[in-house]
Amino acid sequence: MLKRIFQIFSLILGGILGYLYLPLLMKQIDFGIELSDMTLNLYGMVLGAIIFFILIILFLDPIIRGLKRVEEFLLRIPVVDLVFGVIGLVIGLIIATLASASFRSIPGVNVVAPIIFAGLFGYLGFVISNKKREEIGTLVSTNRAGRERAARKEAPLHHESKILDTSVIIDGRIADICKTGFIEGKLVIPQFVLEELQHIADSADSLKRNRGRRGLDVLNKIRKELDIPVEIYEGDFEDIQEVDSKLVKLAKTLDAKVITNDYNLNKVCELQGVPVLNINDLSNAVKPVVLPGEEMMVQVIKDGKEHNQGIAYLDDGTMIVVEGGKEFLNQTIDVLVTSVLQTSAGRMIFVKPKSLV
Repeated sequence: MLKRIFQIFSLILGGILGYLYLPLLMKQIDFGIELSDMTLNLYGMVLGAIIFFILIILFLDPIIRGLKRVEEFLLRIPVVDLVFGVIGLVIGLIIATLASASFRSIPGVNVVAPIIFAGLFGYLGFVISNKKREEIGTLVSTNRAGRERAARKEAPLHHESKILDTSVIIDGRIADICKTGFIEGKLVIPQFVLEELQHIADSADSLKRNRGRRGLDVLNKIRKELDIPVEIYEGDFEDIQEVDSKLVKLAKTLDAKVITNDYNLNKVCELQGVPVLNINDLSNAVKPVVLPGEEMMVQVIKDGKEHNQGIAYLDDGTMIVVEGGKEFLNQTIDVLVTSVLQTSAGRMIFVKPKSLV
């Protein structure tokens, strides 16, 4: 295919050059025959096409081999090097054109100078752009990062929306957290969550019914008493049955965070790449830190599982295991912290009565 293209191109080029220049040569040679200009042009076109066709047949294989070598060489060059090289070459040729303009008025030099400058500056542009590509890339990255930082500084603060799930509404602590001002942005309550709450509030089971009604009371408190925007999302995902899956889909759609205390929903959100705020994690994070060796005063309220143990609690519900505390049942005593254990169920503190230390 490539040979055929070269042959056709040689016929066309030879015909054009023969039509333009061979009649001038023929007129210098006396053939003893008078020919019109049109005839000379036609003869010149045919003769030029034949000459170039013969030349291309003779030199076609070396030309194709040379092109193959150039192609293999270019394929071995990394794309980044090639791009930077071409950019540098173009810049070098532009500089060469501008430099050559100064020699246009000097006879002889105005022919040689453009060729020399084109080769010199083209080569320098190609080589320098490849050698300095890492520095150029670093410079571009630095400028882009600077613009992004400036844009972030100028952009107004954006508080993401927070989607409440059923469990966190029923829990009730979300209202107190909102009241403290730690929750920023808009609270989104999906319509399908409200429907689930309504279904729980209408349950025949008294415990479920009370939990559902408490959840509705919490929502009313947030909307009426707290200075925080609340939006009821009316949309639904009818192709999805599970409420948790709908919450994850809605969070992705709104680019929002999910507030929950449901362990399973927490894990699903993490797997799906959805930001999640678990109020149980918040509760554990704000519990007072107790270190071994500290003293405290506790009231032993019941027996422990192990022999001679007593159980007490902090105000936040943290369990305190009192070694040898059975004999101090229903008494308030001073104790010394021996160790602290953090489990998935919460924090446990082990202490000993000071009188036994």
